[in-house]
Amino acid sequence: MTTSSSPGAPSNRNGSLIWIGVGVVIVVLGIAAVFLARGSDDKEEVKGQTGSVSVGGASTTAAEGGGTETSKPASGGSALPEYDASLSEDPAVGMTIPTISGKDFDGNDITISGEDGKAKIILFVAHWCPHCQREVPLLKEHLDDNPMPDDVELVTVSTGVDADAANYPPQKWLEREGWSAPVLADDEASSAAQAYGLSAFPYFVAVDADGKVVARATGELTTEQFDAAVKAAQDGAA
Repeated sequence: MTTSSSPGAPSNRNGSLIWIGVGVVIVVLGIAAVFLARGSDDKEEVKGQTGSVSVGGASTTAAEGGGTETSKPASGGSALPEYDASLSEDPAVGMTIPTISGKDFDGNDITISGEDGKAKIILFVAHWCPHCQREVPLLKEHLDDNPMPDDVELVTVSTGVDADAANYPPQKWLEREGWSAPVLADDEASSAAQAYGLSAFPYFVAVDADGKVVARATGELTTEQFDAAVKAAQDGAA
């Protein structure tokens, strides 16, 4: 004789399905938690990669609905014309650089000015630019063996920041390369870059001790060309 289970008895198959359903819910919740945590980390990374920048006394801040707002009128050096490498003579040579005030990636105040009596090389870079990604380690290695002279400083401007582009964030990129020169974080509108006439990356502006432009260049420079720019800033002549 054979026997059959009671019609009212619970099925082992139904019980298995219940536990499978519970397991799926746990997995989904775990994946959601990972993505939420990652999103939180991404928001933390964004902080400090761009900031408020003051160009010639005019402060730029993020405006409601996008863009930037400017507070108080500009003063000091005028904005430089956009650099055009095809011209035989750069109209910016002899102009006083505009003063730029902002912060570095860690929130420390930083100012680039022609009124401090020091010659300088200002290097503008973008984290996603392949030419910048080659130029920064090249110059870093060169400067390890050939430091900047005491009377010329090297300062960097991180601009063109895009959280959706490659090699983001710029702070981690420059830290990986061991880049030790001060870095000013440009604002979302790239106000500092525009004030200096940036037209391509990387972008170099050589400035003498009087705050006057002596030379500008774009693209990857050789170490010899970089040294020539440093010498021009030091001597006050291209």
